[in-house]
Amino acid sequence: MLTETAEIDGAEAETTVAVARHVAELRRARRLSLDALARLSGVSKGMLVQIENARSNPSIATLCRVAAALGVSVAQLVDLEGEDVVRLVGPEEAARLWAGPEGGRAVLLVGSGGPDMLELWSWELKPKERHVSDPHPAGTRELLHVTAGTLLLEVEGRPHEVQAGTSVLLHSDRPHAYACKGARSVRFTMAVMEPHAVRRF
Repeated sequence: MLTETAEIDGAEAETTVAVARHVAELRRARRLSLDALARLSGVSKGMLVQIENARSNPSIATLCRVAAALGVSVAQLVDLEGEDVVRLVGPEEAARLWAGPEGGRAVLLVGSGGPDMLELWSWELKPKERHVSDPHPAGTRELLHVTAGTLLLEVEGRPHEVQAGTSVLLHSDRPHAYACKGARSVRFTMAVMEPHAVRRF
């Protein structure tokens, strides 16, 4: 998925269809109208209609808001979660959920279902690229490990330079952003843990 206005093509199409199907099924199972889901998620009804009709590439932030409102993980929306004791997810199954203007990417490798949600991501940001993230639900934590380049991690407006080989524990329930520092691409692995929160439908 690229942006909420990008054309849907190639590898993104399958993920877009999976998201459309799961959002519609989960919304109906919870007996939520589109208006009610819009109120719970903060995502406009028009965008929800486009998502359910597989006519939109929602941003990571939008997927997070919709997933939280439905009480599920992003992995469940893109069909990367499972209940097997061991589940192998090949590279062809991983979901690219962000593409930067210079060729960077964020890929959701695998994730668990609710109520406590755990996700594993692979990120690459090219020089001059920056990704801004809305605050995640209360208690959400991220573990990052930079494998190449320098990550500029901004938390509540405060910058932190993270060199290759360095790991980070981030309280991501506050405004934050990731950017590439310097002329070399930055690559990092990210684990996200979102604890269960009681949601009323």
